[in-house]
Amino acid sequence: MLNLPTDLPALDVLRRVFGHDAFREPQADVIAHVMQGGDALVLMPTGAGKSLCYQIPALLRPGVGVVVSPLIALMQDQVDRLVSRGVRAASLHSNQTPEQVREVERALSEGALDLLYLAPERLMTLRCLNLLRGLPIALFAVDEAHCVSQWGHDFRPEYLGLSVLATHWPKVPRLALTATATRGTHDEILARLAMPAAKSFVTGFDRPNIFYRVVDKEDLRTQLVSFVKTEQSGKSGIVYCATRQRTESIAAWLVRAGVQAIVYHAGLDRQAREHHQRQFLQNPATVMVATVAFGMGIDKPDIRFVVHADLPRSLEHYYQETGRAGRDGEPAVAWLAYGVQDVLQRQRILGEANQDGLPRERAALAFDTMLQFAERLQCRRQTLLAHFGQSSEPCGHCDICCEITKPWDATEAAQKMLSAVYRLMRERGQRFGSGHLIDILRGQRTARVISQGHDTLSVFGVGRDLSVVAWRLVLRNLLADQLLTVDDEGYNTLVLTERSVSVLRGQQQLWLREPARADRLTVMSLPVE
Repeated sequence: MLNLPTDLPALDVLRRVFGHDAFREPQADVIAHVMQGGDALVLMPTGAGKSLCYQIPALLRPGVGVVVSPLIALMQDQVDRLVSRGVRAASLHSNQTPEQVREVERALSEGALDLLYLAPERLMTLRCLNLLRGLPIALFAVDEAHCVSQWGHDFRPEYLGLSVLATHWPKVPRLALTATATRGTHDEILARLAMPAAKSFVTGFDRPNIFYRVVDKEDLRTQLVSFVKTEQSGKSGIVYCATRQRTESIAAWLVRAGVQAIVYHAGLDRQAREHHQRQFLQNPATVMVATVAFGMGIDKPDIRFVVHADLPRSLEHYYQETGRAGRDGEPAVAWLAYGVQDVLQRQRILGEANQDGLPRERAALAFDTMLQFAERLQCRRQTLLAHFGQSSEPCGHCDICCEITKPWDATEAAQKMLSAVYRLMRERGQRFGSGHLIDILRGQRTARVISQGHDTLSVFGVGRDLSVVAWRLVLRNLLADQLLTVDDEGYNTLVLTERSVSVLRGQQQLWLREPARADRLTVMSLPVE
């Protein structure tokens, strides 16, 4: 085991223990600040080396460094790597036997640990707090500190209790570390952790090696298989899905197509999750199909793509999840499939918001920002960085910058769609979804259109000049801009809003990006067949 002198320079520890020749910005400044007893908020992209900012001071300052980490797999991975380098590190978590817990507590009491990793739930127990009170503490590090905030992240109530660290250990330096934080989240972390005097160290959020791409979700099965097999054949990637059931079905699609795909979600037992995680880490050609329960802290630098088969709930989620691709600096792709059903998630999210501890208004705003990212005509990277308070020029390395995307004045199409919704709303007791609406606009005499007499409506066939793809694009934007909404009864019936009037009266224009499948569109003045 290591026995480092306390006056050893941090750079020597970096070389001797971790095998690196130089610090990245701003690691050296953070370490110097903490060594002097200062509190710090560290915002650095995934893979930029946040952990060294607390690991090196923990080795050099007297006492044990206590690290608060949200996931057992994440803390165990950190401990294993530290132990392999000779560092005296351990963790306490719910998967350990009573004997293992007592062994770690004994080592802690005897001063035989340099770093101790804990979940917030464990740290906040009276037993653990009493154990730590009698020991010299080098520092407290709160990893994945965005969990403190209720803004656009999965809420962990126990993180709110971490303000007690300032009460019980006022002279012990504390670090809050995250890869994802807007200015609002940044301020909320400092407030909730009672760190008003903390110095902030913020690096750029840009991941220039990642190509951001959003596609219209038409036939997800075909699109996804084509992307993985044609563009990313034999490469490692993650496919994120909104539900456990969806991970299972999408993984099955990929396997049938000859892709080596496995699943990960909270419904699997612990052994299955650990086995699948090892497969993913060890096999360079494996595709992990997972819910967002997977990925935090995964140390796999050669992930070449991250797919979102369903729209994330916020840009913070999206940035953090896509940031797991290309940690080695080599080219990677963030591929997002986006369709009408993703927009309709908004109502469900609003219904669940208070149950998750996230206010409805915040959940709605976070999701709306994600919708705007998907539909906006502006450079993806510009939009993403602006969300985190950073400006940039068009990147030249996203779908908006690289593909020919012309603006389309869709105001007339929007008026036709809103007029059709208005006429359907007058039929009380009847429920009609988006597919039926588009059939009416395109003049399709389906069995249901005829049985309802909707082929006699004045709006029947007024949209023959546009394809189904184009009408879906119009519909998505009307929903995203809240110019249309769905009923509150769970049937996804389309209804007008107060804001619809401005478009119907011609007081507001609707400019959209030109639909992606030009060969199926007539918005480019192609002849109607």
